[in-house]
Amino acid sequence: MKTRYLIGLSLAISYLSIGSVEAQVGEPYIHDPSTIAECEGKYYTFGTGGGGLISEDGWSWHGGADRPGGGAAPDVLKIGDRYLCIYGATGGGLGGGHSGRILTMWNKTLDPKSPDFKWTTAVEVCSSDGMEDQDAIDPGLLLDPTTGRLWASYGTYFGNIRLIELDPNTGSRVSGNKEKDIAIDCEATDLIYRNGWYYLLGTHGTCCDGVNSTYNIVVGRSRSVEGPYIDNVGRDMYHGGGRMVVAAGNRKTGAGHFGRTIVDEGVELASFHWEADFDQGGRSVLAIHPLLWKNDWPVAGDRFKDGTYEIESERRGYALELAVDFVRMQVQRQGGWGRPQNNEPVKPVANQTLDEVKSTWPAGDIPVRIGDYMFRPHQRWTITAVPEKGGYLGGPYYKITIEGTERALAATADKELTTVPAYTGADEQLWRIEQLIDGTFRIMPKVIPGQEGLNKRYVLYSAADSTPTLAEYDFNNDNSKWNFRDH
Repeated sequence: MKTRYLIGLSLAISYLSIGSVEAQVGEPYIHDPSTIAECEGKYYTFGTGGGGLISEDGWSWHGGADRPGGGAAPDVLKIGDRYLCIYGATGGGLGGGHSGRILTMWNKTLDPKSPDFKWTTAVEVCSSDGMEDQDAIDPGLLLDPTTGRLWASYGTYFGNIRLIELDPNTGSRVSGNKEKDIAIDCEATDLIYRNGWYYLLGTHGTCCDGVNSTYNIVVGRSRSVEGPYIDNVGRDMYHGGGRMVVAAGNRKTGAGHFGRTIVDEGVELASFHWEADFDQGGRSVLAIHPLLWKNDWPVAGDRFKDGTYEIESERRGYALELAVDFVRMQVQRQGGWGRPQNNEPVKPVANQTLDEVKSTWPAGDIPVRIGDYMFRPHQRWTITAVPEKGGYLGGPYYKITIEGTERALAATADKELTTVPAYTGADEQLWRIEQLIDGTFRIMPKVIPGQEGLNKRYVLYSAADSTPTLAEYDFNNDNSKWNFRDH
């Protein structure tokens, strides 16, 4: 439920329909997930009812996370070298009432197999008596990066959303702190901070009704953590305002319990649950999507979808292509300078085909370059998920081949690019594709031959108008950014 920085981990505004692999794989079944936390190279999220999910790579999830106390809607935040967990023990109408308690507890590790794994005794930080216009459930945490102060928001549709301050050293309520009402008409709130703004994200709509759930995620923002939180048309969330962040789509409905994870500069993810994934039998599942920012407002992007594209450099607008001879199309020119239009019926010109040009291409490795896009065979790339090769936080690895062939884009040991005659599944032929916060993409080889471990630094890079290479990722440089055009 909060902003999380996962430093060094292995992730245009054309809003492509992104996601042929539409959900996390494995058993990503969870309700009310906490923001994703990283611990000792693994990823964790906790849900309602106790327990949670673990992933080795951020893509395939399975059960096994351990959280005592039961209850609902936990959040987890790493502070220093410890993990703070906050959760609602009751409330939300559970057991027939709205008498709730919110508690916090600590652990040195999230790995239940570690000898250091031991949750401290839970401490109550707030409660509701079932008679007041408030429900102590669904908490979320924010450690303010500007002040170091720790805040928790909580509440449901039954009354107000409230804000309290906690001690970041103990997890207890700050002495003398009085709760403040900041929103209505939502639940499962989350506070995040970015560029001088505090954002309150709330889950709006109906819960816990499977494919009939209308949950969606809305947002308001404020210059103060204590509000007021105003949406994009000036409505206060304390009076029911909220700008849409995540709605239903792609046969999934009921987006709720938002969490933000910062993977790298310009690479952010939104985690939440879908109340019902139609393709998973209507189960509630974990969702991880790109998080984009438009005019300082958050909006969830979509997963990348398999397909055939022009891969276009943001730097100049030129296209990635095979470095082969340009083959002219033998079509009579019609009209133009010094040429009158003929009076024959209009007949469409067919696209140049692979069979017409592939005999002119070398048989072995072929380098790549960047050039004017003319929808020719040497410029059209088919991108296909290879989920059996694993993934990274938010997506599977992909192979990138010339359309109609197995000729695959590959990284070389000298940090350059080539295409090999056939895709073999080698790690240097696998690519990580992540949408950035401005809607463009970065494209990273899984490994660079001769270098140990996964590649976490080098991306496909436009060094000049016609020179693609591999270089260190820099969000502030358009050379690191690409777009996918479906012509």
